[in-house]
Amino acid sequence: MVTTDLARRSLLDRLAAVPDRLAAAAGAASRAPSTPGEWTPSDIVRHMIAVELEVWQPRLAQLEAEDHPHWAWVEPDRWTGDPGASLPSLVNRYRAARGSTTDILSTLDWSRTGTHATFGVLDVAGLMTRAIDHDEEHVASLAAQADAPE
Repeated sequence: MVTTDLARRSLLDRLAAVPDRLAAAAGAASRAPSTPGEWTPSDIVRHMIAVELEVWQPRLAQLEAEDHPHWAWVEPDRWTGDPGASLPSLVNRYRAARGSTTDILSTLDWSRTGTHATFGVLDVAGLMTRAIDHDEEHVASLAAQADAPE
């Protein structure tokens, strides 16, 4: 699996763009009425922080340190740090976590691979494509909350 410089740059740009998109979607959703039983915008951002810190970064570290790691499906709940944090503070925490992820990616050999129990063999680009898919799912859910009728 070979990732071209153009493909790598495109993935890095997409990963780096998520915090701004998340901020806009979460901000809009926070102004909409909440739905009982649904995660709030803060809950969703907290979940995205947890996934960044507990899934993507550890898996990238494994790719760097191990020869072809194997991963099970992991779905973290919400990040529990800074319990009283405002939504903008949480988005900034996510922004910092994603920045750390892109820093890791800048020095990683993108040809490294691992096997995911659901997705099979993934190189760095494949793993980060899964990250973007996860991001898109949650940004879309925030957009849906913002657009929900009152």
